[in-house]
Amino acid sequence: MWRDESVTYQVAHRSLSDIWALLGDIDAVHGLYYLLMHVVFSVWEGGLVALRAPSVVAVSMAAAGVGALGARLAGSRVGVLTGLVSAVLPLVQQYAQEGRSYALVYAVVVWSTYFVVRALAQPRSRWWWSYVAALVLGCWLHEFAALALVAHGTALWLLHPARAVWQRWCACGVGVLVATLPLAAVSVGQSERQLGWLGRPSLTSWWHYAAISGTGLLLAWMLRRGRAAKDSAASRRVLIVFSTTLLVVPTGLLMTVSLVKPWYVDRYVLYTMAGLALLVGAGLDLAISRRHVLSRLWQVGVAGVAVAAAVAILLPWSLLMRAPESRKDDVVAIAEAVDRSAVEGDGVLFMPSRRREWLLSYPSVYQRLHDVALAQSPAASATLQGTEGSPAVIRRQMLASGRILALMDPAGQPLDPYPQEAVKRKTLKDDFQVCERTQLRGAQLVVYARPGKCGKA
Repeated sequence: MWRDESVTYQVAHRSLSDIWALLGDIDAVHGLYYLLMHVVFSVWEGGLVALRAPSVVAVSMAAAGVGALGARLAGSRVGVLTGLVSAVLPLVQQYAQEGRSYALVYAVVVWSTYFVVRALAQPRSRWWWSYVAALVLGCWLHEFAALALVAHGTALWLLHPARAVWQRWCACGVGVLVATLPLAAVSVGQSERQLGWLGRPSLTSWWHYAAISGTGLLLAWMLRRGRAAKDSAASRRVLIVFSTTLLVVPTGLLMTVSLVKPWYVDRYVLYTMAGLALLVGAGLDLAISRRHVLSRLWQVGVAGVAVAAAVAILLPWSLLMRAPESRKDDVVAIAEAVDRSAVEGDGVLFMPSRRREWLLSYPSVYQRLHDVALAQSPAASATLQGTEGSPAVIRRQMLASGRILALMDPAGQPLDPYPQEAVKRKTLKDDFQVCERTQLRGAQLVVYARPGKCGKA
């Protein structure tokens, strides 16, 4: 479990009134997800398994949705291949086993795409209603799901549907935006604190986007030139257009906006991977179904190469993503290290204060310690990490402690300039000595004591 999952875990364990109070201050964008996880933990106190189970289910549902799209537009074999590709894409696997909302958003956007494709062929009201319901749910799980609406609109513009279809889609788009407006109004006011840590997209991010988009566009070009056995030109065009716009448009738009207002993180638009899965699955089907003198041998060879390449490329990624090294930090290891070092009544200091989340998900460890700087608990203050006292109060509390366990960022990380953080550093330097330093994944635990008193007693 890393720090973001720890936030999910501890917020989901608050009362409904405390969650509601929190959302008025911060994290409104994740509010519906926190409420969902509150219900999950109310029914099943399953620890990390319960924390991540909804994401596993969501990615399974997304694979089913991608498969349904592929099958509808290009046949059952394409459906199977696209669903399998969706399930094994590295970025999708990463968020399939993480306790955050992104896998759920992925699933909902995939099914909204399925509904709009169905509405395109059968413009009955039930498909449009399903489309609106799915996108509204997606936007309330994370409002950047609204970028899928732009992708769908771009796809329809390229397909030139009947005027009645355009009118229905526009009405649906307005309905989605109006339904999302309350969340957007609240979260805009929180965005500076919510996303203030983000910078503009790096050159590496742009190269990554160009490589994935370029791969998708190359596959789209190949699919336009080729044709599988049971493929029709019309359905093939719908598949190509929806998959490429879903892959390219949301990420490109968010990265462009982030040049002015930094909002881009790849997980915010995880659902674009559905477009890549559709293109790769359809490309595999095209390769398998190509006519050849030794057609049977050709199909077996293509399938064998595809399986070998998938194992060679994806297996190392899959193993890495299930190791602590794939996360910025390891909350479990941090809590275990504190538990080994702590003595009842020791002081604990979080530097910076937002690192309090490292222990909040482990109350049995946290409650053994005296939180030296804390003025109000997270629940009482309706915040994620609680509020801290004034610099003078923090210094007085520190000097009253014989031993302090300081949980810090790794060496070399920028230091917060706030007065509370400055007084923590100065008091430890002037009035304490280092007894023990433990390096952890994304953190360090430093045990301080008054000079000459490094023993636990």
